[in-house]
Amino acid sequence: MRDVIILGSGPAGLTAAIYACRENLKTLVIAGNQPGGQLILTTEVENYPGFAEPILGPELMDGMRAQAERVGAEFISGEATSVDFSKKPFKVMVQDQEFEARSIIVATGASAKTLGLASEARLRGRGVSYCATCDGYFFKDRSVAVVGGGDTAVEEALFLTKLAKKVFLVHRREALRATRILQEKVFKNKKIEFIWNSIVEEILGEERVRGLRLRNVRSGNISEIGCEGVFIAVGYTPNTAIFKGQIELDERGYVVTRNETQTNIEGVFAAGDVCDSKYRQAVTAAGSGCKAAIDVGRFLQSG
Repeated sequence: MRDVIILGSGPAGLTAAIYACRENLKTLVIAGNQPGGQLILTTEVENYPGFAEPILGPELMDGMRAQAERVGAEFISGEATSVDFSKKPFKVMVQDQEFEARSIIVATGASAKTLGLASEARLRGRGVSYCATCDGYFFKDRSVAVVGGGDTAVEEALFLTKLAKKVFLVHRREALRATRILQEKVFKNKKIEFIWNSIVEEILGEERVRGLRLRNVRSGNISEIGCEGVFIAVGYTPNTAIFKGQIELDERGYVVTRNETQTNIEGVFAAGDVCDSKYRQAVTAAGSGCKAAIDVGRFLQSG
């Protein structure tokens, strides 16, 4: 029997583990199918406090995990396959293994939707990014492209105009889906060039991104544009499939929280991108992991 099981080992999960162990709670971390979360796919991190020089995403996460292990966190490889939050103790299954705990922290994160291209996978971290706030600085005074037409894509494009010399916005339709106020801002920005009714056929480049091959969905015409970075902004999917029917999720699948980290089930908490569709930063995820662990400690003490 553990005091707390933490599902996920990104910044939220690992920070929660560090704080839970420091509260002398018997802590088990189920690392998930992508240990380290989205930062494992990030080459250089420049905006995490405490590092004067950029640090590699995997290196940052390795350091967090080592810190969690040093203070006593136990880790299990693999992904939770099912949960039972209907009664206490809470149960978590990892394949055919069952684990029990007095409390739970859900920190399974969210996954960026991809275009599904082989060239996209090959050039990820080499000019292909899913977060302008994270990686935009690397493209200062360069040409970049944003793929998408919703709020996220428009916000990414607007942010990138502060850094890049030119921003292409590639959208498969002839009108944006973003909210009206964002559309007004993006249409006024002279750094942005719109490419309508187009999808990405291939991301060009061997070692680094050098452009995009596009196909017009109406005419079928193929064209190419030159750019040094491409930001895929076609949405995120919270990793919450196994929690359906167990805890409250919103219409997009994100965990609904009250008082910062508490779910609708007493003793089950959530932290990080699994319940945050707005900020999606390593530092905010870490902060919410800290809050969740403190809330778990108070919950267990009161019980």
